[in-house]
Amino acid sequence: MKTRMMTGVLALGAAAALALTGCSSDAGAGGGDADSKGTVTFGMFNWDEGIAVTNLWKAILEEEGYEVKIETADPAPVYKGVADGDYDAMLDVWLPLTHASYIEQYGDDIVELGAWNDEAKLTIAVNADAPIDSLDELAANADVFGNKLVGIEAGAGLTETTENAVIPGYGLEKLDYVISSTPAMLTELDTAMKNGDDVAVTLWKPHWAYNAYDLKDLEDPKGTLGEAESIYSYGSTDFKEKFPEVAQWLTDFKMDSDLLHSLEDAMFNEYDGSDYEPIIEKWISENQEYVDSLTA
Repeated sequence: MKTRMMTGVLALGAAAALALTGCSSDAGAGGGDADSKGTVTFGMFNWDEGIAVTNLWKAILEEEGYEVKIETADPAPVYKGVADGDYDAMLDVWLPLTHASYIEQYGDDIVELGAWNDEAKLTIAVNADAPIDSLDELAANADVFGNKLVGIEAGAGLTETTENAVIPGYGLEKLDYVISSTPAMLTELDTAMKNGDDVAVTLWKPHWAYNAYDLKDLEDPKGTLGEAESIYSYGSTDFKEKFPEVAQWLTDFKMDSDLLHSLEDAMFNEYDGSDYEPIIEKWISENQEYVDSLTA
């Protein structure tokens, strides 16, 4: 399996404490050394589009003179971290459906910065040559898929939607719904596709797996997975005050699915490693005009 998911803290250097009297006036709002504009801390959970754009912005902001930390956690701790001010921002908020419960809980303590993609969609995906085309056929053909639907993390909005809407909506209670992790789901998908087995997984668009494998989405005639969603950036309540320039860039940030797919493909499909810096640097060089526009 070629995807390399982050499971810990990713950082290129913590902010250094200022030791000399009078130097603090030269440091940015988030700390850092005298030559830094400050340290921006992103909270990030293990969805590939979030990993891709967060690491892209890390490279961009460091080029602009900021220090950047990325801390990885499940969705609930990331939302709480932004709400508490431990993290400055997060870039992978799905609305109006997937993360609705988190916005209901933390919405008063975080600030919307804007949507950067409006083509997101939750899906139940199967191999393209599977003998069914719709979710309303899945219960009767569960044995084709080993009586199993492979899911991702317990705290994911996709998991909540599948449990509370898809499964009861289509009578899939007898199906073994495996809740584990995104890497585990992708590993199972990869194994099944290589072996020519039928497989059903919870997935989402945009995702590089649609480029890597011959997949199709099961139709959802009851609309249990919702319509197309948008992916938003959110910041802490003082983010705009601490980092007004960065907040404005993230507010203006737009990335269509084709560009996102190309970045994800380079990071998770074509590349067999975990150090994304050279991959992102190469991608930036190939998309320089677009990247320059993000901070114009």
